[in-house]
Amino acid sequence: MQALVLGIETSCDETAVAILDGTGKIQSNVLDSQTDMHAPFGGVVPELASRRHMERLEVLTKEALACASLSLADITGIAVTNRPGLVGALIVGVNFAKALAFALNIPYVTVNHLEGHLASAWLTNPEMPIPAMVLVASGGHTHLAWIPKRGEPQFIGWTLDDAAGEAFDKGAKMLGLPYPGGPAIDALAKEGNRRAVLFPRPQLRSGDSTFSFSGLKTSLLYYLKKLKSLPDTQVSVADIAASYQEAIVDVLVEKLGHAARQHKAKAISVVGGVAANSRLREKLEEQVVANGLSLTLPPRSLCTDNAAMIAAAGLEKLRRQEFASWDEDALSTWQCKNEFVAKVAAST
Repeated sequence: MQALVLGIETSCDETAVAILDGTGKIQSNVLDSQTDMHAPFGGVVPELASRRHMERLEVLTKEALACASLSLADITGIAVTNRPGLVGALIVGVNFAKALAFALNIPYVTVNHLEGHLASAWLTNPEMPIPAMVLVASGGHTHLAWIPKRGEPQFIGWTLDDAAGEAFDKGAKMLGLPYPGGPAIDALAKEGNRRAVLFPRPQLRSGDSTFSFSGLKTSLLYYLKKLKSLPDTQVSVADIAASYQEAIVDVLVEKLGHAARQHKAKAISVVGGVAANSRLREKLEEQVVANGLSLTLPPRSLCTDNAAMIAAAGLEKLRRQEFASWDEDALSTWQCKNEFVAKVAAST
């Protein structure tokens, strides 16, 4: 009987369901975005996100099955995100997965959202060489993962404060751009001069794998305040956006490249929502040419939160029979901090 894995993702503001076969081929991948609902608030409202997941998860499951011309009886395993993320949102997905697995009498596995993002690299390119260095960059995460063996990531560093995606979102808000800020800055930056304003590159020369973006946001805030007292300054919003984006991208690319060289990686990849940034993708391609590395960049549909990546990570766990128990719980981002610390300590 062919393996068919149903993936469920509800860690934040995207309700997603996907089906993968035993070879890792995507049979269906559907998503309900809540961006328009949260946009008036300038960010995700956890209670609203949870309620929307409850309303849409069953509908999307039926849609995913229909797209793949399958029924629930065909599904052999379920994979669901249970950490990290908004705990209320995660609970919706976990309980739905448990109910389905119990009713169908099939196993289910829980997946760390970050490991789901990592799996999207091999979902995109099954032949991506190992060992690899992969950067997970999104609104809530900026982590460097050393992958000596597929499915066994070692987190070697992360941001000391804000994530890269958060820096984009909050920077966009300061510039009066709409939410989500990352795509807004990316679009506007194409019209600007990325050398117009010299913003700092925090932790760029720290010599380790840590990131820091809170100081960069503060620098933008002070620059905009100073600009108000200089009405004759010929710097456009596009110039500021391009310069601010360049600072973030420089740090991400340099840190990833340094870690790859240090660990003698054969390949690099960036996954997560920030991986969709056009300037980041451009600079990464330059880095590959300079260092002779293999580069894998997921298509934009697999950069943002999606269930195909959860199903891909879950497929590996199902093969290893790492089944979840019925008392498995959802864990918030805060609750997962010790898990990340343990993984970094184990890899040093």
